[in-house]
Amino acid sequence: MKLEAATFVRLRRLAPVVDDVLGAGEVEHADQAVGLASLAQLCSQLFDAYHRQHPDEIAQVRLDALESQ
Repeated sequence: MKLEAATFVRLRRLAPVVDDVLGAGEVEHADQAVGLASLAQLCSQLFDAYHRQHPDEIAQVRLDALESQ
């Protein structure tokens, strides 16, 4: 699934938040928490869009994950 330009820009803008949190091993500031919430919302929207286009693939990946537990 190709990303729209605006979505790509948002992901690039939010990527440093993940890097900061991973580097520190914690959420240190409120702006990081807000950035993570924005990233979570964007990821959810991307998942929903992908799932609408490829429901069988998502179902198979979920089954594979359950079987590997």
